[in-house]
Parts: sequence; structure tokens; C-alpha cells
Amino acid sequence: MKKLLLTTLAASLMATSLAGCVAPLLMGGAFAGGILAATDRRTSGAQVEDQGIELRAASRLSDALGERVHINVTSYNRQVLMTGEVPNEKDKATAEQIIAKVDNVKSVVNELGVLGNTSLSARSSDTLVTSRVKAALLDDKEVYGNAFKIVTERGVVYMMGRVTKREADYATTVVRGQSGVQKVVRVLETISEEELKQLLPTPESKVEPKSSPVMSGSGQPVISNSSK
Repeated sequence: MKKLLLTTLAASLMATSLAGCVAPLLMGGAFAGGILAATDRRTSGAQVEDQGIELRAASRLSDALGERVHINVTSYNRQVLMTGEVPNEKDKATAEQIIAKVDNVKSVVNELGVLGNTSLSARSSDTLVTSRVKAALLDDKEVYGNAFKIVTERGVVYMMGRVTKREADYATTVVRGQSGVQKVVRVLETISEEELKQLLPTPESKVEPKSSPVMSGSGQPVISNSSK
């Protein structure tokens, strides 16, 4: 009985010790996620909206086109970028029509390729390029890396975000310099330097002020292609 009590006590102490180790890790993860959310230049409502758009779009595309297509849907501030492959022009047009009818979608950028679906190795390579580009942007002290959303398809890197022309040009140079990048396509909302100051958190508050989406020109996203 005494041995049993000692064993139970030891187990309790170990559990308490482990709990003490796990808690800081969980808090650290939550803190890191909070930092990323706070530096996102979309409002919190827009971020949730974009997630909803992506989920609804993926479901509708699957129902309509099945597995014969490979389509990635990325929404940023209700601008939807479509990348991937479809077997013919009809499916490409159908996919765009489906996305355009999803609730809250403001505009659609159709970058689907009419060709066979890419291999698993090619998609893995694209994932690696995306990771490399994100890391380079986050490591660079001259640019806010989290201001950009990066998507890679067949070696083409798509940049989304709300940035100034200065930020866009500088970041493009950084992205072009990464291994595996074949071309850079910018799908960006252009804002002024003054608007950027309003979006950035102040040292005192560290809270991102809410602001309405700012579009350039006629309200459509600014899209430009840039070969490496």
C-alpha cells in the first residue's frame, strides 16, 4: 500500500511538471498567432470573410467540376485569385463564373492554366518555393513580410496584399531573387504612404486601426506580371 501511494504521488508530481512545461508553449503559440493577425492589413472581419469565401468556393467547384480539375482559391480582401489547371477553356470559364457568384466576392483574377494537372512533386516544389519566399520577406528588415500573401503555381509566384508602390517594388526584387521562382505576378491593392502610416500599429497602442479597403483606379486590383 505504501509503495502504491508513493507511485501515485510521483505520477501526480510528474503530471504537474509537464503541465507547467506545456502551458508556456500554448501561450507562445497563441501569442505568435495574435501578432500575425494584428499585423495583417485587412480588418478582422475581412479576414474571416476571406476564409468563408475560400471554403464556399472550394465546395462549389468540387460539386460542379469534380476531380478533373486542380484549382486553388485564394481570397484577400474579397479579391479572389484562381490558380491551378483545368482541361479546357470551358471549364476555365465555368470556374470563374462559379467563383463570381460566391457571396461577398468583389473581383476574380483567373490565372488557371489550360493543361493537365501538375504532379505531386511539382506541387511539393511550389510549396517549397512559397515557404522560401515567405521566409525571405519576413527576414528582410526593409519590408513588412506579413503584409503579403504568397501563392506559387508551376514556379509562378503570385503576390497579394495592401501595400504601397515602394513596398511592392522592393518586395518584388526580394521574391525574384529566391531559388525556384520563374515569374512574379502582382495582384495588389495600392495604398499611399499616408494610408500605410494609418494602418501600422503605434508603439503606444499596438492596435491596428480599422479602415475601409482601398482599391486603385476603378476599384479593381492592380495586376502586373514580372518575369524573373
